[in-house]
Amino acid sequence: MTDPMIVSGPANDIDSLRLQLIAGSFKVQEQIIPQLVDLGNEGLDVLMDFLLKRRDTPATWVDGKVYQVLYKTDAPKVKEFLHTNFPEGIVPLKSECGINYNPLQELLAVQDFQAADRLTIEKMCELAGTAAIQRKWLYFTEVDNFPATDLQTINTLWLVHSQGKFGFSVQRELWLGLGKNWDNFWSKIGWKSGNNWTRYPHEFTWDLSAPKGHLPLSNQLRGVRVIASLFAHPAWK
Repeated sequence: MTDPMIVSGPANDIDSLRLQLIAGSFKVQEQIIPQLVDLGNEGLDVLMDFLLKRRDTPATWVDGKVYQVLYKTDAPKVKEFLHTNFPEGIVPLKSECGINYNPLQELLAVQDFQAADRLTIEKMCELAGTAAIQRKWLYFTEVDNFPATDLQTINTLWLVHSQGKFGFSVQRELWLGLGKNWDNFWSKIGWKSGNNWTRYPHEFTWDLSAPKGHLPLSNQLRGVRVIASLFAHPAWK
């Protein structure tokens, strides 16, 4: 059902769409973005202008959606616009350890969630150091020592590029809402069904049809201490 705030018919001109993109609800904005893309150059100009005016504002998933559609566009002027104004994407890639999160932003911008998930654990192992890089998994004590800045960067990338569905902070909020009950949490985010763990990779859902909080993954075969340390980290306070 179309949102009643969306103007249709002859009045649905470029100025009307621009206004709705700026002032509409999230639901309206979500519907307006593809309409603007369909209008070609005029619509792309509106999307670029919207993103540029919000450059100094913390990115929301709406900014992420606009960036994603522009990122996938072949138009030379759009590529030049992004290269000039958002060379690393729309999320500031801050790191206290000098880690390059640009490849993660690029994967999330094209919604390659499976590859982004693999890269996320790689980057977290980089945060933990050489031993974790070699073993390819984390000790909970290593998570305790992660810089808040880096965890927030990873989390914001997931949030902004998933329409707010994925990220550690989303998972933590769901877990707290379930009274910190792990079994209920696993079921809620689709990591377990009854007594059966979801099998990697084919049983997981690698797109936005997944349950809220489904990604990024955390290996539970060694218990809950790593993800519990993530949820207890001061990055979320």
